[in-house]
Amino acid sequence: MTNQISQKEIISEKVKEYYWKYDLNCATTKIKLLSEMFSINLSEQVISAAIGMHGAGKYGAQCGLVEGTLMFLGIIGKEYSFQEKTIVDHCREYAKQFENKFQSLLCSALRPEGFKKNNPQHLCENLTCRAIEFNIDFVLQFINTKRY
Repeated sequence: MTNQISQKEIISEKVKEYYWKYDLNCATTKIKLLSEMFSINLSEQVISAAIGMHGAGKYGAQCGLVEGTLMFLGIIGKEYSFQEKTIVDHCREYAKQFENKFQSLLCSALRPEGFKKNNPQHLCENLTCRAIEFNIDFVLQFINTKRY
């Protein structure tokens, strides 16, 4: 009998920690967790850049789960010496696949109940976990493509 923890359980625990212990937003949680999963060091400036990326500062625009991943694709793409065109093409493909899987790129459509004043925090915890699982597969496919 093994005592291994599944990837799904690791993701769930890390999302819970980042949301509830550190009160991070979805974009920051996403980029931090992906960087850990793929052993990519992030500067504090990158983390700071994600501060307002949760639906454009709760405006309801592009979802922070999408934004965090787009940032990460640029970072890991450069780490793997991909051409900019390749990175841009994969960002577009990622957005298309995310929208197909989750039916939207907009925070206002994805976030349960939107941004009402009395909403509890971190309503997107379950969606975040599912999106990170989806992203890991996408990033693995990305880094295993030709680099030219």
